[in-house]
Amino acid sequence: MNIYKNFLSKKEFKKIESTIMGPYFPWYFNDGVNNLPDKYFQFNFLFVDEKGSNCAPQFMDLIHPILSKLKYKKLTAVKANLLTQTFETIEHGMHADKPRGTTCIFYVNKCNGYTKFKNGKKIKSEENKLIEFNSQLEHTGSSCTDEKRRVVINFNYV
Repeated sequence: MNIYKNFLSKKEFKKIESTIMGPYFPWYFNDGVNNLPDKYFQFNFLFVDEKGSNCAPQFMDLIHPILSKLKYKKLTAVKANLLTQTFETIEHGMHADKPRGTTCIFYVNKCNGYTKFKNGKKIKSEENKLIEFNSQLEHTGSSCTDEKRRVVINFNYV
């Protein structure tokens, strides 16, 4: 696992943060977090699916600074996830993203939510941090209790 703090320049990060955390970013309701449906919900924005780009060019341009620093042959999925604040921290269940490849999680905001791996290691949600790991590693995200939302962008690629 690799952890990169201050992954982007301040200017690059501020553009992503102000857009994704702003009032006009097009979030879509998802009736589940790990499985559809499950007892939780989150909001998503799908940048890339297995067929390729799934959004307008200005949104792909938004994540270009991150993509330009990743070493990949093919993107298999890129999506932003927004979990709303809860009264108690909720973990949403262990899962592996893909049967092969690499997963990266880019943290858009700081909060007391986290990513936890099956071995117990917790990665705090800190803005402009990226973690990179084998897509087969089981992990779970959590909600946060100290901010209105926890926002990350997940990248899966080979």
